Amino acid sequence: MQLRGTTILAVRTDAGVAVAGDGQVTLGQAVAMKHGARKVRRIYKDRVVIGFAGSTADAFTLFERFEAKLEEFGGNLVRASVELAKDWRKDKYLRRLEAMLIVADATNVLLLSGNGDVIEPDDGVAAIGSGGPYALAAARALLRHTDMPPREIVEKAMAIAAEICVYTNDRIVVETIDRA
Repeated sequence: MQLRGTTILAVRTDAGVAVAGDGQVTLGQAVAMKHGARKVRRIYKDRVVIGFAGSTADAFTLFERFEAKLEEFGGNLVRASVELAKDWRKDKYLRRLEAMLIVADATNVLLLSGNGDVIEPDDGVAAIGSGGPYALAAARALLRHTDMPPREIVEKAMAIAAEICVYTNDRIVVETIDRA
């Protein structure tokens, strides 16, 4: 059986960025093993927020590698992301890692994958994980039709995803970075 189930959502506006993750970890299709996992964290002097979907051990390996890239490139999120994606795609060990990342600072939201993808969404909204499509749709609707700040948008969108996706729960962790 495979451990799975998560939802990570990021929303960026002129006010800043908010990244949210639920706490559910599911074994196979039937058993919720954990309800309060923390899948969103601050790194690099609290200036970057990172969230993961996929294998926890793989994600922590990627967190460490990404933070090292941020140090190497002076906190430049885009450059560190591209360099991590190149390593992830080329390195024989890293290629086997099963995780996806959302990384964000006050001005950027990026989605990273082991296929070498570094995707910056046009509208500043990105989601990964089994509940990602639900959270993404809800966040886009809220962003287009309300004046809510990013934190409120991710909280409400994640609550909607938790109502729809059996692999998403309502124990949400939110990290924000205000735009200076």
